[in-house]
Amino acid sequence: MNVQETGVATLASEIFGSLTFTGDAMRRHLPSDVYDKLQQTVRLGQPVDASIAPLVASAMKAWALEHGATHYTHWFQPLTGHTAEKHDAFLSPSDGGAVEQFSADQLIQGEPDASSFPSGGIRETFEARGYTAWDATSPAFIFKTPDSATLCIPTAFVSWTGEALDKKTPLLRSIEAVSKQALRILRVFGTDAGVSHVKTTIGSEQEYFLIDRRFFERREDLRLCGRTLFGAAAPKGHQLEDHYFGAIAERVMAFMTETERRLFELGVPAKTRHNEVAPSQYELAPVFEDANVATDHQMITMQILRTVAEHHGFVCLLHEKPFAGINGSGKHNNWSLATDTGVNLLDPREETHTNMQFLVFLMAVVRAVDLHGDLLRASIASPGNDHRLGANEAPPAIMSVYLGEMLSDILAQLAQGGPHSTKKGGQLHLGAHTLPHLPRHSGDRNRTSPFAFTGNKFEFRAVGSSDSIAWPNTVLNTIAAESLDYMATELERRSGKKPTPAKLEAVVKALLKEVVKQHRRVVFDGDNYRAEWHKEAERRGLPNLPTTPDAIPRLGTKAAQALFDKYAVLNPRELEARVEVSFERYNRTLGIEARTLASMLKREVLPAGLRFQTELGAAVSASEGVGVPCPDVKAQLRHVVAGLAQLRQAIAAVEAAERHAAGDAAEQSKHVRDKLVPAMAAARAVSDELEQFIPDDLWPLPRYSEMLFVK
Repeated sequence: MNVQETGVATLASEIFGSLTFTGDAMRRHLPSDVYDKLQQTVRLGQPVDASIAPLVASAMKAWALEHGATHYTHWFQPLTGHTAEKHDAFLSPSDGGAVEQFSADQLIQGEPDASSFPSGGIRETFEARGYTAWDATSPAFIFKTPDSATLCIPTAFVSWTGEALDKKTPLLRSIEAVSKQALRILRVFGTDAGVSHVKTTIGSEQEYFLIDRRFFERREDLRLCGRTLFGAAAPKGHQLEDHYFGAIAERVMAFMTETERRLFELGVPAKTRHNEVAPSQYELAPVFEDANVATDHQMITMQILRTVAEHHGFVCLLHEKPFAGINGSGKHNNWSLATDTGVNLLDPREETHTNMQFLVFLMAVVRAVDLHGDLLRASIASPGNDHRLGANEAPPAIMSVYLGEMLSDILAQLAQGGPHSTKKGGQLHLGAHTLPHLPRHSGDRNRTSPFAFTGNKFEFRAVGSSDSIAWPNTVLNTIAAESLDYMATELERRSGKKPTPAKLEAVVKALLKEVVKQHRRVVFDGDNYRAEWHKEAERRGLPNLPTTPDAIPRLGTKAAQALFDKYAVLNPRELEARVEVSFERYNRTLGIEARTLASMLKREVLPAGLRFQTELGAAVSASEGVGVPCPDVKAQLRHVVAGLAQLRQAIAAVEAAERHAAGDAAEQSKHVRDKLVPAMAAARAVSDELEQFIPDDLWPLPRYSEMLFVK
């Protein structure tokens, strides 16, 4: 329940979706036949009927005006990783007056400038034309501020030549690719009756930090880079593990409550809220939705988190590693497959060893991760995620699959010829008569695995907290489509037309045995943090791509181009553009961070150190002037003088590395990784050491102990 300004409690269900053009809003404003045709697109994935566009546009306008909207916008997701919008007024002059107009053409297509967005060479600066195209499968919504309301229409964004310049278009293509191949497998098993398409579904958790705005305003690194570029660790971090799932502070709860209300109005099914591991870190998680809608809702969630934080005097930090030395943030991408009739294809059911269809889908995903783990790793590569992957908060950069005891046992049975039993979880007896007996799952969970099966879905834990989930899911869908294609082709070829149940079972078991033997190397149920696993993974031949410059080139190979092209997700030019944009993002992000770091050290840390040096020098002079020796103060003075000399040298090294030019974007990224990043780390280490000695009245910046613990 939510308490509005009137003090009256309102059920969340009463406001859910009230600012989205779905359900009752559509039924009230659309003729029934038009509503039915639109639902064919929304629910069944059928092409939108262009003949209904005028009526939809008129209805959408009427609904938006009811909510006080004065403008509309095509809301899209360019390759910046953020959303973009250009607002147009409904108002149109007419016969000396004005009326509100919104036509079918304005609904279906927009024309924003395509030259100023990242394009990886698809568009040159002088080539400005780009198009936005209405995505009828994702609901339009009203975005409100205290002074305005705008109708937002989710759209794809393409160039004048028709090539994808956004993250939505390839995601939609990849969803279709998965559906096409998954349907073939259902037809083999004869379970496709009434099924029109197979959906990928996503539930994406979002981790974030909240800090008081007054601290944010005093730190240029947070304002420009979203993370602290230096800062000595506080005496306390999350060693006591007392923040995780702890009582939520009242001010934070007020923020969460408003955030959830805004999300509910926009149809985002926010479900879970809690304190995360690090101090001042939190998590929000929704329930599962169709992948395309879930992706749009994830972008809305990040925007609402940042917007509402301002109302409560906070700033929401979505960076993967805003504070060194404590837990960073990610978004666990829970991914599954379901028919449009509501059947979860990754549900193992009770007697899993007899569920041959489930095992085919399961092993298709395992095979995909084994064959294309490098592409999966590249899909979540970013400068922010480089700080996080492999630390004791996120999985390593080695892509492996956790299946758990029950499924791993079935794989072992398959490798021997055929499964014959399913391990049961049993019940937990808690030792007190007043406590209930709890049903225990047949397998544990593994928080160190990058790609873990968690009951009826896979959890891709390595996605960065600031990134759109569109690209990781595009890659995941594409590699899954390839593997489903392989499994379907083999089953069709080996079983023939109308096989008997006995023959089909024999064919399935034989295929599963082969796939298990070929691809079980990617399955690992142990501790992914241990150094022994890294050695074992190397022995198994699994790629280890620890940094963005290591990972991104894997997307540019001929094999990757052929894969994305075969399933009509991205043509070679579109994929090459994304490789180029990724390199540019890496280089430019680190360049901004390096310049910010050098500037702050020169303007703030170095002067503070010099003032402290002056104070120490005066203390030494005063003591010795009256004949009182002060060897400890003199030693401290020498330490500070040496530290400031090291800081000057470190700043010069950062500036020299940042100015270096080294060929194309790929070559430049290697220089950034090998020279600039270590120079920045060295400068930080010197500054953090000095921070330990400089008094509070001289230190110009909020310290970690303030930012993380003052709420």
